[in-house]
Amino acid sequence: MLKTLGAQIKEFKKASIITPIFMILEVIMEMIIPLMMASIIDDGVNAGDMGHILKIGFFMIIAALIGLFGGLMGAKFGAKASTGFAKNLRKAMYDNIQTFSFSSIDKYSTSSLITRLTTDVTNLQNSYQMLLRMAFRAPVSMIVAMIMAFSIHARLASTYLIAVFFLGIVLALIIPRATKYFRQVFEKYDELNASVQENVSAIRVVKAYVREDYENQKFSRANKNIYNMFLRAEKLVVLNAPIMQATVYTCILVISWLGAKTIVAGGLTTGELMSLLTYCMNILMNLMMISMIFVMLTMSYASAKRIAEIIEEKSDLTNPENPVHEVKDGSISFNEVSFAYNKESKPVLDHINLDIKAGETIGIIGGTGSAKSSLVNLISRLYDVTEGELLVGGLNVKEYDMESLRNQVAVVLQKNVLFSGTILENLRWGNKEATEEECKKACELACADEFIQKMPDKYMTRIEQGGTNVSGGQKQRLCIARALLKKPKILILDDSTSAVDTATDAKIRKAFAEEIPDTTKLIIAQRISSVQSADRIIVLDNGKITGFDTHEALLASNEIYRDVYESQTGGNADFDEGGDN
Repeated sequence: MLKTLGAQIKEFKKASIITPIFMILEVIMEMIIPLMMASIIDDGVNAGDMGHILKIGFFMIIAALIGLFGGLMGAKFGAKASTGFAKNLRKAMYDNIQTFSFSSIDKYSTSSLITRLTTDVTNLQNSYQMLLRMAFRAPVSMIVAMIMAFSIHARLASTYLIAVFFLGIVLALIIPRATKYFRQVFEKYDELNASVQENVSAIRVVKAYVREDYENQKFSRANKNIYNMFLRAEKLVVLNAPIMQATVYTCILVISWLGAKTIVAGGLTTGELMSLLTYCMNILMNLMMISMIFVMLTMSYASAKRIAEIIEEKSDLTNPENPVHEVKDGSISFNEVSFAYNKESKPVLDHINLDIKAGETIGIIGGTGSAKSSLVNLISRLYDVTEGELLVGGLNVKEYDMESLRNQVAVVLQKNVLFSGTILENLRWGNKEATEEECKKACELACADEFIQKMPDKYMTRIEQGGTNVSGGQKQRLCIARALLKKPKILILDDSTSAVDTATDAKIRKAFAEEIPDTTKLIIAQRISSVQSADRIIVLDNGKITGFDTHEALLASNEIYRDVYESQTGGNADFDEGGDN
């Protein structure tokens, strides 16, 4: 973990090294000033030597200015190092998230990733800055002050050791208990972010069902959980302050009483007693700072683990040593393919055997949970097969460069997303070099051009976040057009015409047949009308193929297909006529 996080300091190593150097310079100046003060009292005030007072006073001002400079520069470079470290952590996590396979994405919730990129990084940033500044300054200052105090009067200075020992025991009791609560807080942050994200993204549904009160209660519960955890931890941490104050005042009283007796006995000067009291405050305040550093580090330890987990996450999908960059054609072969989402789960696809020729239109139909999406996700290598072999263009998909393969296998997913920006910018996700004419042609094939032309700004119309200002059917057609711009050898439509009416659905299929005949088309659908004109149709049931033939042949031989067909074409038919409204 430390190696992973330390690697993100990168170009801020210099600032990270300079910061503690300036902090040590500040400490040295702070330690010299009490000795100068003692000299002013003993050799200046008591001796009535104004020249000595002015001379030492001048040196005190110089020392104070040097100490101030050290503190300011330490703060400047500490801030630069910690903010740079945080920037690199966010980038490292974000970059690695982009490499995640679908199985890696499945491991982490969206809210958890957001918490790690924001709250956890901020915690680590604050801890790193405190580590560079206070974690060097406080121990060095305390040790130097202890040495100076013992050099003045060892017997009186030993009072500090008793105080340090006592406070060390108190901290040893407080910190482990507080740490336990701090570690639990970040899990509660995930819950809070999940509640906010879900509510904001689904605010129209919340209002439509008048569930604002329910959502408020859910948020309040998540918010209160964080409050309770922090309260328990802080109740322990705040014990530091009164115990520390009591110890400091006790030390001052003990040293003042013993020091006065020692002065009377001639073993100590007034100036030296003043220095001892200054060092007393310094030692105990720095000990309190060290305790706060421990608290901060224990808080950030949980964050550090969560951040390192994301940076160290390795995709289970990797490119071969010498990948193939060109997909020959759109032929697809499944040879005894089985697939499970993880080692512990039951396979969702069981010994699949399929041969699809380039340019064929293949329909895929089956009930909910029959693994239709799982089947097509293997083709573009969003997941890897568990057993067997999957070929595209005559080669195993594992032999291809993944980017090249996915550029040739365009997928319109069930839950496709439009991004904030113009329609044209969204379309160019399919091909960033596409001309406006090419975008228009793709939209004509996807039956999207007709509604785009009715918009005030046409292709420059701005899409709001999540595509909230277009209907479900319009969003699906834009996503199909975006996929077509890739000019793929294989086009997969995963139930991506469910929100369009049957007439538009038929137009899209007709355009595909006429305009992209060489592209292999796989169409997952719930409606028989969307697949019955396909060259062949796959019928899936519980991860197994129960039929793979033409519409007419399946009606005659496949009971599942016949039952679906009769339920949709009989009295209970649901053609979803108004999909775009």
